[in-house]
Amino acid sequence: MTTVALLGLGEAGSAFAADLLAAGVTLRAYDPKVTAPDGALDCRDEADAVTGADLVISANSAADAVTAATRAGTGLAPSTVYVDANTSSPARKREIAAALPDGALFADVALMSTVPGLGIRVPMVASGPAAGRAAELLTVVGATVTVVDGPAGEAAGRKLLRSVFFKGLAAAVVESLEAARAAGLEIETRAEIARELERATAATVDRLVDGSRRHAVRRSHEMAAAVEMLDGLGVPSRVSAASRDWLEQLAGEVVDAAETTEAAGTGEGRA
Repeated sequence: MTTVALLGLGEAGSAFAADLLAAGVTLRAYDPKVTAPDGALDCRDEADAVTGADLVISANSAADAVTAATRAGTGLAPSTVYVDANTSSPARKREIAAALPDGALFADVALMSTVPGLGIRVPMVASGPAAGRAAELLTVVGATVTVVDGPAGEAAGRKLLRSVFFKGLAAAVVESLEAARAAGLEIETRAEIARELERATAATVDRLVDGSRRHAVRRSHEMAAAVEMLDGLGVPSRVSAASRDWLEQLAGEVVDAAETTEAAGTGEGRA
């Protein structure tokens, strides 16, 4: 591989550009708002950027990814591998693939960690018809890519499942600290959160799942009290209210299941 086209020079794209240039490839780059870095060819549009490229990395944004693929398609060679590295839904990844010419070598690549500090070495997961070839080319420039079976969108789905957890955790931490700050207890609360994260193990996952179901009624009351407290502190209780609502629903499901089991044991409700 000698030539890489990079579409998008934002936070991720700029980090990729630096590593690609350090790897010694010929870099063709395009971003409508950012000039290509020294050492890269600043191209006039997407089609110009991908002309003659062995590998294309689209790292613009999910909102622009379909448009970028459509415009780049006119310049793609049959042997060019097109990698979409934007964070988007599985359906959007399939839409991006469909925007390319028939038979184009497409790979859905998900970045499984934050790019700053890692650059092209950020852990990646790839799926889609050209996932294997994309992994080969990306490995040449220093990437670590795990290929998973499945169509375009499979890698994106794995990334978003992680996002549900990690971004949800971040939202809960931020809300807790905002409330703690309002209550004058930020230092203590921050330390407690850190201790819990340090103690977390694989068993923690089972404890969270099983404990939530087993103690749903009590925990729903606890989170209702937390929402009341946050309201009194003037802190929006977005995460806490959602937790309360989920636990209340879970508590209802547990009660219904118990009543069904009891009815079955006594013969009630039988035909």
